[in-house]
Amino acid sequence: MNNQLLEKNLNYTEVKKTTISLLTMIIIAILTVIAWWLIPIKDPYVEEVLSFSGNIDRGSAIFQVNCAACHGTNGNGNVGPSLKDVWKHKSQVQIINQVVSGKTPPMPKFQPSAEDMADLLTYLRQLS
Repeated sequence: MNNQLLEKNLNYTEVKKTTISLLTMIIIAILTVIAWWLIPIKDPYVEEVLSFSGNIDRGSAIFQVNCAACHGTNGNGNVGPSLKDVWKHKSQVQIINQVVSGKTPPMPKFQPSAEDMADLLTYLRQLS
């Protein structure tokens, strides 16, 4: 009888250790995913864009040539959505990624130089 109790306790201890190990691994995996999601990945292109102050006049010209057909000459929207107050719901990095990714059809992939992108951001900032 004592051997059965001892064996039961040993089995319980093993199950407890296994459960704790499994929970620890799950917690570490979850924390890794959260950290990966929260820590921004440094994109050299984005970093370069953000290093420029941007020129509103050049940004306006870039917008008129490349964006106005879909977003309207004043950014009011046409085929593409209005870009008025785009800063209220998108960060600079999100806007850069939206422009260069081509992942939101029908918007084409657009690869301006870092300085041109900075100029475009400066222009977009003043649309309200």
